[in-house]
Amino acid sequence: QLVESGGGLVQAGGSLKLSCAASGSTFSTYAMGWFRQAPGMDREFVAAISATSETTDYAASVKGRFAISRDNAKNMMFLQMNNLNPEDTAAYYCAAVFGYPDDDSYEYEYWGQGTQVTVSS
Repeated sequence: QLVESGGGLVQAGGSLKLSCAASGSTFSTYAMGWFRQAPGMDREFVAAISATSETTDYAASVKGRFAISRDNAKNMMFLQMNNLNPEDTAAYYCAAVFGYPDDDSYEYEYWGQGTQVTVSS
């Protein structure tokens, strides 16, 4: 089970840190990802991280502003979001895939319920 938290309303230029809490004992064997979906839009890739944190990947639109990390000892994953803009407004989802991190949402096996991020201009 994956549970996101940390979403909210923030002004443009502000920051938020999202968290994803995972249950179970196999968290450290899964690559993890963050995706987002705005109303009327397809779900899009944001960032991904390998099981051991060796590899990270970012969408071009967030590279340099967002940072993905994880703490396997606590079964947690994070997304630090800086310099937010209104185009970042969306529901953000964490997801898990066994194996390598991927930017294709269809590869992911487990999903959280999402947390809403709203950025005002």
